[in-house]
Amino acid sequence: MELRNLTFHGGIHPDYMKELSNGTEIQVMPAPDEVIIPMSQHIGAMAKPLVKKGDHVLMGQKIAEAQGPVSMNAHSSVSGEVTALIERRGANGKLEPAIVIQNDHLDTPGYEKVDRRASEMTVEEMLSYIREAGIVGMGGAGFPTAVKMQPPKGMSVDTVILNGAECEPYLTADDLMMQTTPKRVAEGLGILMKVTGATKGYVAIEDNKPKAIAAMEKAIADVTGAAVATMKTKYPQGDEKRIVYAITGQKVKAGALPASVGCVVSNVSTAAAVSDAVYDGKPLIERVVTVTGHAVKQPMNVLTRIGTSIHDLVAFTGGYSEQPGKIITGGPMMGVARYDDSVPLDKRNNGVLVLTQEEAKPQEIQPCIRCGRCVDVCPTHLEPLMIANNARVDNWEAVSLFHADHCVECGSCAYACPSHRPLLEWIRLSKAQLKQMNTK
Repeated sequence: MELRNLTFHGGIHPDYMKELSNGTEIQVMPAPDEVIIPMSQHIGAMAKPLVKKGDHVLMGQKIAEAQGPVSMNAHSSVSGEVTALIERRGANGKLEPAIVIQNDHLDTPGYEKVDRRASEMTVEEMLSYIREAGIVGMGGAGFPTAVKMQPPKGMSVDTVILNGAECEPYLTADDLMMQTTPKRVAEGLGILMKVTGATKGYVAIEDNKPKAIAAMEKAIADVTGAAVATMKTKYPQGDEKRIVYAITGQKVKAGALPASVGCVVSNVSTAAAVSDAVYDGKPLIERVVTVTGHAVKQPMNVLTRIGTSIHDLVAFTGGYSEQPGKIITGGPMMGVARYDDSVPLDKRNNGVLVLTQEEAKPQEIQPCIRCGRCVDVCPTHLEPLMIANNARVDNWEAVSLFHADHCVECGSCAYACPSHRPLLEWIRLSKAQLKQMNTK
């Protein structure tokens, strides 16, 4: 099978702005004086705190325990004193618990540093190490990795795909990570292939990342059954169903998992964290984050501790170049706008994008001209204009008939709309309304 120039239907070619942060080094940020560790850094039930105010904790110590089958542990990213257990608003607007830790700047380790590379481990042991280390999808979704690697009964996996597309504009964290630590990614791929029983493994990378492609081709040479799949540069190439189709030619039905066609998709940064956990015993307490945008003085990629505030992270890069117009965690297409820069970063946050006030100004909405551009670019073959138009008049039956629930919320339709209609926002509202109606 030819593994070059792979792609999918639809999509867009935005101004990627990756040159702002795409340097040759990842800067290491000293741990801040205070970290705030959220109890919800993943899809599923919140973790339950294991510590109380006044407790002394160690770096890497488990401070919150997973609750239920879909949940994940949380660890302290510094050593120091627990100063408070608080509630603060998460990305969904709801109050969520978090643990505040005052850093003693000693980094006293609370986990055993090991080297298991020469060890013979069972699948159960590897999964337990991944689970205990609190590994979740680091591309933004935050699905617990140990759960993802165990597909539902009746499904088997023959292919593991590592998502290194990083198709979101501005973001370059995965690109730089593949360039600088490709061995960790390759080791992670090998582990994930073993725990799923897969015989084929691919690292999917867009063709605008030649250095990452070269580094990964060399790094996976010793991983049996692995190869690099070069994708055409197009957004949203990073959507897992688009990657599965581009590489295997198989379509994952709406509402179904990639495992339904024998595939599991994981992020390259997640794979590196899996290597750290299984081979070195290290929990997920830090990650690479792209700090970028025209309102940042020195855009760069930073290795930072989980729980670091946006304010401290931006300050490390030189601060704001002007009063921010909007602060987004993630990229401009699928990221989440934040209410202020005191928000702590969690395991899922791969970027902090700071827009200028001019860039953040909303554009005037014009009437739909029925040009069909939103239909042309939709990767899931929907008609966004019809979903939006019916949602605006509360015609929920029609909204359902146009399959609003199949939308992956990539935002391609809104980007392509010449009338600047907020199609994605209307579709999101539609999905929420349909969900509410179906639960009554």
